[in-house]
Amino acid sequence: MKKSILQYVQYNLWANKIIAQVISDKAINILDKEIPNSFPSLRKTLLHIWDAENIWLTRLNNLPITDWPSKDISKHASVLKNFINQSQDFLNFVESKNEDWLNTTIEYTTIKGEPFSQPVYTIIMHCMNHSTFHRGQLICMLRQLGFDNLPSTDLITFSRKF
Repeated sequence: MKKSILQYVQYNLWANKIIAQVISDKAINILDKEIPNSFPSLRKTLLHIWDAENIWLTRLNNLPITDWPSKDISKHASVLKNFINQSQDFLNFVESKNEDWLNTTIEYTTIKGEPFSQPVYTIIMHCMNHSTFHRGQLICMLRQLGFDNLPSTDLITFSRKF
């Protein structure tokens, strides 16, 4: 199972790097342009992905989370750099763990204070799937902004390359 989970986390970093590069090359000046979506701008969507990866990694480290991590990030902070660094940190963390750890169950509390208990591998799969969902929204937002010829961030594209 570790090989599959690790591949999913590697894919997440790869796809996030592609999105970050596209935005850096094409759309950095319109990060805050309002676009109807779950989160109303590219920046807010990127920060949401970053928040989720940060929160889940913090929980996997058995540390408490009481608020959204991005609330303290300056509007002028490098959202793209933080976005990629968080995904790299997640990958480094998973690489350092063994197969048995993936099958353990951890207890955590949501920001709302609700307690839960779940297997580690389920949490990691959820987090990577969550990032994939919102990367799709970023692609749609870029298209709404008039960008085309966007690269594929599909898992199958990743698997063909690696």
